[in-house]
Amino acid sequence: MSRQSISFTKPNDEWLKNQVDNKEYTSKSELVNDLIRQARKQQVEIDWIRTKLDKAESSGFSTDSKNEILAQSKSLLNG
Repeated sequence: MSRQSISFTKPNDEWLKNQVDNKEYTSKSELVNDLIRQARKQQVEIDWIRTKLDKAESSGFSTDSKNEILAQSKSLLNG
């Protein structure tokens, strides 16, 4: 595992210390790694949504009613 030196603002450092003191995490390193994992997962979800939005925007306008669109969406979600 690679070692890094990171500087935190006072409020952020206090928050990290509190998380460790409250036994939420065993160390600041564990907490920072968890935050990075969460950010990476969130980025994957954002990229997926962005791809879906790009595809939808490029597909053009629909002449279907809102009820038809809703039924199609539910059908896709339910497989």
